[in-house]
Amino acid sequence: MKQKLARRGVAVALALVLGVSLGAANAQTPKKGGTLVYASVSGPGTLDPYMASSAVELEVINNIFEGLVTLDNANATKPMLASKATASADFKTYSFELRKGVKFHNGQEMTSADVKASFERYKRISPNAKNLDAVDHFDTPDPYSFVIVLKEPNVVLLDIIKSPIYPLMILPASQKDKPARDIEVIGTGPYKLGEWVKDSHLIITRFDDYTADTSAPGRDGYAGRKTVYLDAVRYRFMPEITTRIAALQNGEAQLISSVPPDLSAKITERKDLAIREVFPTLGSYIVVNSQKGLTANVLIRQAIAAAINVDEIIEGAGGLNKRNPWMSFPGTPYFLGDTAPTPWYDIKNPAKAKELLNQAGYKGEKIIIETNSNYQWMRDTMLIVAEQLKAAGMTVDVQVTDWTTNASHMQQGTGDWNLSTTAFGPDHILGPQQWRPMLYTFPHITGNDVIDKAYAEFFQGPTLEARRASWLTIQKEVLGGGYLVKIADTGRLSGYSRKLQGQNDYAGILQLWDLWLN
Repeated sequence: MKQKLARRGVAVALALVLGVSLGAANAQTPKKGGTLVYASVSGPGTLDPYMASSAVELEVINNIFEGLVTLDNANATKPMLASKATASADFKTYSFELRKGVKFHNGQEMTSADVKASFERYKRISPNAKNLDAVDHFDTPDPYSFVIVLKEPNVVLLDIIKSPIYPLMILPASQKDKPARDIEVIGTGPYKLGEWVKDSHLIITRFDDYTADTSAPGRDGYAGRKTVYLDAVRYRFMPEITTRIAALQNGEAQLISSVPPDLSAKITERKDLAIREVFPTLGSYIVVNSQKGLTANVLIRQAIAAAINVDEIIEGAGGLNKRNPWMSFPGTPYFLGDTAPTPWYDIKNPAKAKELLNQAGYKGEKIIIETNSNYQWMRDTMLIVAEQLKAAGMTVDVQVTDWTTNASHMQQGTGDWNLSTTAFGPDHILGPQQWRPMLYTFPHITGNDVIDKAYAEFFQGPTLEARRASWLTIQKEVLGGGYLVKIADTGRLSGYSRKLQGQNDYAGILQLWDLWLN
């Protein structure tokens, strides 16, 4: 049976989230103390926020570090380390007033010097640095004021700065010259790093000197007043889902990630355990390495797109899925309609793929698919894709590694691969500005004048309609050129003990403040 959103429906998903999580939380009085054990599929590859796009990294990073502005519960801009953020009428100057008395985990007070140093390091090393190309200079008029002066207008700069992917978190100025992935893990967030044993576990502990935003009545997405009740959170790295479920059942863990729908009954059959369902959270894609051998040829990439059968992937890989040919979610400002932006979405046409392969001069050379053993749906997706490509006449070699290595290869362009898969989000709920670093990084797009020009126009677009037109051009080029192949919009299931209270319905990366254990 096909695993689609209709499996339960959005109404049921929200009932699970609101009725079980929020309803139970509101009926209880928060209790301080205890260690939450969270069983995750993998450990982080890095805790350098400027280099992080993988969920297993961000679900640690977003609890340790904070930025100037962030997302509220409706994904709008809210201050975090800034108390106020304003743009000039021409959108060429952005001014930030900083909250006073904010402490880093090393006890140092955060000032504008730290903010300036952080932005300068971000511009130097982050895959998202291109979004700050229009910056002319930074000013620090006083210790609590920070100003960004642009060479040209940018109407969506705050959306860039608030993105939870490659997040522009504020680090101490002492980290300014540190190489990528080589920082001291010191932030201003409600938790600080305790112990990190790679391939085993990671512990974060409550930062007792945390400076909460007292102007807010409570939490609000990533923003608002953050209160930490837990003494610590222990991340245990458990690649196998059966091991994670067993840990939840026997009380070794109170929260587990990535539960396949067909195994959720193993959790819900117990009255003391529950499933949390959120949809949509991500969009799943086949990533095509445009700089690697055969797939540097657009005809080969288009042949891959032509061979893909989306329904086979959805049915075989499982999960919560809904077909969507676009790179934005329905109901968001940049969703452009029900008709596909290119003629390539789910055409499941091996004959067309063979025609394109012949035009490309393909002689049966090996196409390398890389996937991982941590995420079942990723592995199953690429095994199905491999069979679809073989049916179109391609020679395929499937290589399985761990998720940390797989993600690093996609992000950095290293390794020997032509195709892989991942899911992007929830940042792309916000629009094309959050997609830009993903597009240039994962399929490793370089020298594409169409995309470069469309993005330049997007950032200066005076109206939403003008920016939507630029986004249409970008999607036609990215999907039509076979840099990415869209599969579906996806949801997320996690399992938890009812002892864990305070979860909410925000579809962001794991937030560990305002949670407690009964």
